[in-house]
Amino acid sequence: MKNLDIVIVGGGPIGIACGLEAQKKGLTYVILEKGPIVNSVYNYPVNMQFFSSSEKLEIDEIPFISKEAKPRRSEALEYYRRIATSNKLNINLFEKVTSVSKVDNEFTIVSDKNSYKSKNIVIATGFYDIPNLLDVPGEDLPKVSHYYNDPHFYAGQKVAVIGASNSSVDAALECYRKGADVTLIIRGTEVGQRVKYWVRPDIINRIKEESIKVFYNSTVKEIAKDTITINTEKGIETLQNDFVLALTGYKPNFTLLDEIGVSFSEDANKIPTYNDETMETNVAGVYLAGVICGGMETHKWFIENSRIHAKMIIDNVVGKNNN
Repeated sequence: MKNLDIVIVGGGPIGIACGLEAQKKGLTYVILEKGPIVNSVYNYPVNMQFFSSSEKLEIDEIPFISKEAKPRRSEALEYYRRIATSNKLNINLFEKVTSVSKVDNEFTIVSDKNSYKSKNIVIATGFYDIPNLLDVPGEDLPKVSHYYNDPHFYAGQKVAVIGASNSSVDAALECYRKGADVTLIIRGTEVGQRVKYWVRPDIINRIKEESIKVFYNSTVKEIAKDTITINTEKGIETLQNDFVLALTGYKPNFTLLDEIGVSFSEDANKIPTYNDETMETNVAGVYLAGVICGGMETHKWFIENSRIHAKMIIDNVVGKNNN
């Protein structure tokens, strides 16, 4: 069993930033990532373009140069991979943490490959793993997906896209432009206000010209092999359908936090308890970094405003060691 100063769970941009800080301060550490480097970015749609400009995605003041002001998924994957490899970060890929326990002041972190002991643990696990389900009949059919990747797959197909956010709008536009017959199903009265400002006019104009069909104030009632039935303002409608992209958002995995004993707000947002100056939770030695700090409010924390967590956490750990 390896004994370390700090174990970082999650090898996304913020987990990597924590590893860089730990390395600079001479701490022994490991980053445990259940998938490839920056797994969440890897699972973004193949053509995805960030809302943030490249300098706001930089970590450790390492320049991020992109072709356009706002980089694409492929450029981000290259950037964060090169940081991890060039700095020889101690990152274990495809190693999933299965349990965390604490005895006295020491944690035992067990993965599907190894076990570790540490007085400090950083949870930087993001939120892209658990989709918000529709909870309707037929949601488990093979034609339904809560993730979207490549629009070419949907060429010539009748595709229902559920949601009004960036992911839904990007999927609708890309699939339409590859020849899909696209219908947007939106629970609210309009396309989401947080949709990228250069994309929102595009989707609104495609809806106006009826290139993309839309049902506002509507929800899915049932999904069948060749159809989708929706509750609309005018009553129940059944549409012919080949594929459903249910892009209704995702939520963090709170299992580890629950297991460790981290407390949460009692409202629906389920925001974890932590000190916003040190990022330490109510459990001594457990720190949060990145989007998981927002609980169910997954739109509150991004790379650009949570990259500062790394220095805050490592400075606090070092300060404890010096006392």
